[in-house]
Amino acid sequence: MLQNNLQHTDRLRLPVNGLPQPVQADGGGISDVINFGIGLLRRQYLVILVTAGVVTAASLLYLRLVSPTYTAQVQILLANPRPQFVQQQSLLAEPAFDLNQIETQLQLLRSKATAVAVIDRLKLADDPDFNASGLSLQSLWQRIRPWASTGSKKDEPSDTHREPSDTIVDAFLNRLSAGRVGYSNVIEISFNSSNAARAAEIVNAVANTYVADQLNAKFDANRRATSWLQERLRDLGDQALAAQRAVDVYKTQHNIVSLDGKPIDEQQITEINNRLAAARAQTSEATAKLARYETLLASDPTKPSSMVNLDAIGTDALNSPIITGLRQQYLELTRREAELAARVGRDHLAVVNVRNRAREFRVSIFDEVRRLAEVSRSEFELAKQRQEEIEKQLSKAVSQSRSVNSAELTIKDLESRAKGLRSLYETFLQRYMGSAQQETFPVSETRVLFPASPPPSKSKPKTRLVLAFGILGGLALGVGLALLRDLMDRVFRTSSQVETVLELPCLSLVPLLPARKSPKPPVRPQKTDDDLQQRIVSSPTAIHRTVVGMPLSRYTEAIRSIKLAIDHSPTKVSSQVIGITSALPNEGKTTIAASLAQLIGHTGKRAIIVDCDLRNPSLSAIFAPKAASGIIEVANGSRSLAEAIWRDPTTNLAFLPAVRRGPLLHTSEILCADAISKLFDNLRANYDYVIVDLPPLTPLVDVRATSSLIDCYILVVEWGRTKIDVVQHALHTAPNIHESLIGAVLSKTDTKAMARYDGHRSYYYHDSHYIRYGLSGS
Repeated sequence: MLQNNLQHTDRLRLPVNGLPQPVQADGGGISDVINFGIGLLRRQYLVILVTAGVVTAASLLYLRLVSPTYTAQVQILLANPRPQFVQQQSLLAEPAFDLNQIETQLQLLRSKATAVAVIDRLKLADDPDFNASGLSLQSLWQRIRPWASTGSKKDEPSDTHREPSDTIVDAFLNRLSAGRVGYSNVIEISFNSSNAARAAEIVNAVANTYVADQLNAKFDANRRATSWLQERLRDLGDQALAAQRAVDVYKTQHNIVSLDGKPIDEQQITEINNRLAAARAQTSEATAKLARYETLLASDPTKPSSMVNLDAIGTDALNSPIITGLRQQYLELTRREAELAARVGRDHLAVVNVRNRAREFRVSIFDEVRRLAEVSRSEFELAKQRQEEIEKQLSKAVSQSRSVNSAELTIKDLESRAKGLRSLYETFLQRYMGSAQQETFPVSETRVLFPASPPPSKSKPKTRLVLAFGILGGLALGVGLALLRDLMDRVFRTSSQVETVLELPCLSLVPLLPARKSPKPPVRPQKTDDDLQQRIVSSPTAIHRTVVGMPLSRYTEAIRSIKLAIDHSPTKVSSQVIGITSALPNEGKTTIAASLAQLIGHTGKRAIIVDCDLRNPSLSAIFAPKAASGIIEVANGSRSLAEAIWRDPTTNLAFLPAVRRGPLLHTSEILCADAISKLFDNLRANYDYVIVDLPPLTPLVDVRATSSLIDCYILVVEWGRTKIDVVQHALHTAPNIHESLIGAVLSKTDTKAMARYDGHRSYYYHDSHYIRYGLSGS
């Protein structure tokens, strides 16, 4: 768990000594992000650097193992215009290139036929790039694949000249690519190979093969068209000659003579047909004119809407002076009606009069239109009669000429067939001549713009890009792993976390003491019987003697902070009996309890430390390993308090051990007994401070049974090890203990690492502030 809520927790921090804490100013959002980033780098820089180094090394290994790839390119133009006279004589159509045709050409370039031709031409079956002689997954698959299909190939006949295998063709096509350059008619062909010269040779061979294939296709098409035209011309010539001979024979047999190439009856019928067409046109015009009159007369002349279709009857209405004059007067009345209606309303008498006069003028106009309609009806009847007379003449002429024109119709059919065959013969003759000329011009639409040359540098892998990706990707992955590692760090690191999560003041940050060898005592290396009779505590380890041996150390100063918090605790009037506990074993509670008791005894106060960890009396094993009686014996009355207490001559500290002679099944009941309560009342009366070393909260319930004995509790939390969830659960299951806690202590704190986790107060942990006042680092 990180420092993303440090400033917020500072504002919520509980007062430790009863004095209000100064409220820090709110920091900007960008400042919090910067501080968080700096703290993350300071905490996890090794993870970031190692991850970046591993990814960079992997990139270097990739560049070392992967063989280089060279890409050669050549461009082909698909717009080589033919000479004008060749285009005119070309047998095949020459459409302009469009997207579909260009895509077709790209597919031809990437086709298997092109690949096989180039492989055979350059003998690429023996090339290591295609025969899978290298060590790679593709080469292994290409070696295994033929074994799977061995059974199916046994029955195939042997062929001296076999085409390249599908594996080689696929490998070739995978290295070949073709694409259009922008919106032009230029195609760019690329080929990848491990050898630069080989790549240029292959891509040039592909281009030349494609150009030659296009040219051969043109020649083959023209040759097939020429052969077909020859046969077709021979047949058309024979058919045209036979048709002309048939016309001449038929005329001779029927003695048919025509005037100016046409029969006389035909000229007469043509003239009558022309007259009939003119009569029919006149009749149609009269019919349409009469229909317009009838449509107009069908409307109601009393309604103003009937004047809308007046112009539809044509020029008769426009050229009639009567209709024109009446219409002008009607329009004037309509305008006056609109003006009067706007001023006095539509129902006014003047408006009604004007409207009635306008109606009269419409009726007059329609009367004139009826007169013109009658005239038009007469014209229609006359035109219809003329048309019927001409039709009768044409019918008579046709009936008269039928008997003599049957032979002429046959002649016309024969002449038409002969003429069509002759025209078709001439057309095919021209095409044949053009096709014959086309074969003599070796012109292709495609050409190579410039042959490919060996590329000067490799195209893959790109060293700079791979290295940049490796370094940047490694840094990004390292930052991600560092952030994930930081977020998963669900332990206590700072006092702000303790105060925010547990809602308890952090009394002190007790630094981690380095393991030191206990100094050899100058005298009495072994405990004498006299010491046992006087019950003098054994010489504890150097860690438990730090407050006495190093009174000007940061460790001792941290213990002093705990004592000061006990003396000035605002939660209770009396803090005489202090219980030291933790959530889990081995968090340093016993060491802190011993150090606190020694510090109080060294100041001259009457202090006693009681080992109440009945199931694991580790403090007794350090201070009085030879003790024969302890708290249990005093409680049951077998020993007096004076007979069970051990003393430290250096600090004048009294110690009440716990002697474990066998498994204790009901330690919580022992601590709840009245005898233990009377014992603690006696201790209150004889000592200024009673320090009680309690068992941890999580594995045992003994601590909950001591709420009536203890004035206040101190919770010891190991820095960087104890999980937050564990401590929260331990306090949740012991609410009576939680209410009596005066604060928590972070033990085994790495003060050098604190600056990385508590960036806002990194200056607080600097050794220079302590050395200035004569304090040592530990």
